[in-house]
Amino acid sequence: MAKQAEGRRGLGKGWIALALGAAAVWAARDIPLQIGSRRIGDRAEGERGARYQRSPQFKDGKFRNTVPATELALASMPRILAASMTDRERRHPASPIPVVTPETGGDGLYVTWYGHSSAMIEIEGRRVLLDPVWSDRCSPSRLQGPKRLHEPPVPLRSLPPVDAVVISHDHYDHLDMESIRNLVDLQAAPFLVPLGIGAHLERWGVPATRIIELDWNERATVAGIEFVATAARHFSGRGFSRDETLWASWVIAGPTRKAFYSGDTGYFPGFAEIGEEHGPFDVTLVQIGAYGDQWPDIHMVPEDGVATHVDVRGGLMIPVHWATFNLALHDWAEPADRAWREAKARDVKLAVPRPGERVDVDNPPPVDGWWQQL
Repeated sequence: MAKQAEGRRGLGKGWIALALGAAAVWAARDIPLQIGSRRIGDRAEGERGARYQRSPQFKDGKFRNTVPATELALASMPRILAASMTDRERRHPASPIPVVTPETGGDGLYVTWYGHSSAMIEIEGRRVLLDPVWSDRCSPSRLQGPKRLHEPPVPLRSLPPVDAVVISHDHYDHLDMESIRNLVDLQAAPFLVPLGIGAHLERWGVPATRIIELDWNERATVAGIEFVATAARHFSGRGFSRDETLWASWVIAGPTRKAFYSGDTGYFPGFAEIGEEHGPFDVTLVQIGAYGDQWPDIHMVPEDGVATHVDVRGGLMIPVHWATFNLALHDWAEPADRAWREAKARDVKLAVPRPGERVDVDNPPPVDGWWQQL
């Protein structure tokens, strides 16, 4: 009996060792792939490297904001990690987040929010997919990192045909390797990205013919829709290096309708300039979540998000970058509460959809505070 028990313990240890070995092999192979290309920044070659050097945003081997931004200091990370271990229930909904199956049909201007910053804009009969993140975690690891608080409202394979995929920057909660690789096979659309991100996509198997890289204020027309990469106040990086690829907000303009997507950003005067040059917009998708006192210049608080909507001369505002991943220390519902309060104070038309809910921009649903019931 003792020998049998000892044998089972030995077998269990063997399985543990095998699992650990497999995890180590996976980490050694997949995490570097997740991080993306190393041929960025000053290591970029050929035409991509030449475009870096010509960019007004590129200086001394890095991309720069027009208004300098204080980034999160590494020295403050231990204190933030310690704070993240306390009051964790406040940063999660008490009940399951309601997920809606997206509707289809109609010839108007529609926005379907899938959660966080992933959304579909239907404009002038075309479909534009923003920052698709369908993975369970926004992290280079499948085992660690921020985990989804709700399921994707629809499988990636069930999306209708898409005319363009737009990426704002290369952080894991906006540029998801697995989603990109799946979209290469599932869709025929090109990927519109800020300078440098094309190198990541190429490493993940996206054909160069399907990559359109733009600097700020550069334009491209796809399927009759004009895309303009516009300024934002943020940073980039998937590994230990920073700012070797560009970040952007986006103007998405059809013949008669316009949408604006802020990407991740701190508030800055550039939004008023975007409004002057490209506005007004029928709808804006504006970042309102994952803010903190330790990084005030790279993520907006909700009141700044409403101000951005006003600056770009937006019609309907749809808040994004909240609810799906826990990326900051504020309460889970706080971004929507503050955005709603500020929108009412500034007479801004607001829609706050549930994940998967499709908003008719010309006939938006009234804000019902659904998140407050959780």
